[in-house]
Amino acid sequence: MKVLFLDHDGVICLSNNWGGRYKKKGFDSNPETPMDIRMDNFDVKAVKILKEIIDETGCELVISSDWKLHGTLDQMKEMYITRGIKPPIDYTPNMKDFDETGHAMLHWKGFSESIRVYEVNEYLKNHPEVTHWVAVDDLNLSSLENFVRTTKPYNEGIKQSGVKDKILKYLK
Repeated sequence: MKVLFLDHDGVICLSNNWGGRYKKKGFDSNPETPMDIRMDNFDVKAVKILKEIIDETGCELVISSDWKLHGTLDQMKEMYITRGIKPPIDYTPNMKDFDETGHAMLHWKGFSESIRVYEVNEYLKNHPEVTHWVAVDDLNLSSLENFVRTTKPYNEGIKQSGVKDKILKYLK
C-alpha cells in the first residue's frame, strides 16, 4: 500500500485560506458542526495537485495534521468528500496516546516536528502493509527517510515548483 502522510496548514490549506472559517455561513466551533464549516478551506490549485498525485500513484491519505485533533475520522472523510477529494483512510496516532512522558517533554520544549515524526514512525511500525510512503509537511521532518517539505512562502504549499515530482519519486 502507498501512503501519503498529509499535513494541512502550509501544504494544502495556504496562508490565503487561514481564518476563512470565521467568514463561512453557519460557522460554529461546536464539534457537532460539520468540519467543512469549522475548518479553513483548502487552496483550489493545491487540491488539484493533490488529486493528480493520488490519481497517478493510487496512494492513500493518512492525516498527520493537527486538524485530526478537531474531529473524528468520519468527519474528516466527509469534509474531504465535500471538497471533492478522495477521503483519508486514517490518522496518524497521537503521540500522547502511546508516549505521554515523551509527548509532554517535546511539547513543552516546542518540538512539534519531533512529535509529528514519532507519530508517522508509530503508524509505519503498526502498518507493515505500507510499501511506499512520503510525509508532506511545512514543518521540518527531515529525520524521516521519505519527506518532502513545503517551505515559505506559505501561500504556495504543494503547488511549489518541484514538490509534486519529489512526492511522486517516493510513491512510485
